[in-house]
Amino acid sequence: MSRPIIAILRGLRPSDAAATGQALIDAGIDKIEVPLNSPDPLESIGILAEQFGDRALIGAGTVLTSDQVDAVTKVGGRLIVSPNCDAQVISHTHQLGLESWPGIFTPTEAFAALKAGASGLKLFPGALAGPAGLSALRAVLPKGTLVYAVGGAGPENFDQWIKAGADGFGIGSALFKPGMAISEVADLAARIVAAYDEAAG
Repeated sequence: MSRPIIAILRGLRPSDAAATGQALIDAGIDKIEVPLNSPDPLESIGILAEQFGDRALIGAGTVLTSDQVDAVTKVGGRLIVSPNCDAQVISHTHQLGLESWPGIFTPTEAFAALKAGASGLKLFPGALAGPAGLSALRAVLPKGTLVYAVGGAGPENFDQWIKAGADGFGIGSALFKPGMAISEVADLAARIVAAYDEAAG
């Protein structure tokens, strides 16, 4: 069963990519992004895409330019996540048939992202908006718009975010930090999935 959770593997090294990806998928998390400010991110994305691309959505985070979108595509990535709303990056990603998840915070950014062809919206930083901010945003967004809360959303408050209208979540340091043992990542992933399942009811 697939959950609407994107694992954010900031700082992942290529040598840990395969084992980390396997641990996440085994736990029930099949959307994985490697931020481009990680060590050798394209190599890690390529390893993950080659090994798990048939059963997981693999891609990059912190994508800021169309050239970076092209670089991710070349290594097999199909998920493009950004911290910001850049219409050029979104439309380029959309034209290539990839999933585009730009960061938005205001209604203006949300509508600009959707107009450019975003697959869904990443409410970032979620901690600043809070569930109340998302609830207010939901009142004006077109029906069916997917919104994932990122930053400040986790097992301790999944239920509040879901009630406010969150469709899913991006989870970073609560799930993965560089140097963590694979067994620890697996344990955290299992706990996060269980907490999500309970909150989603």
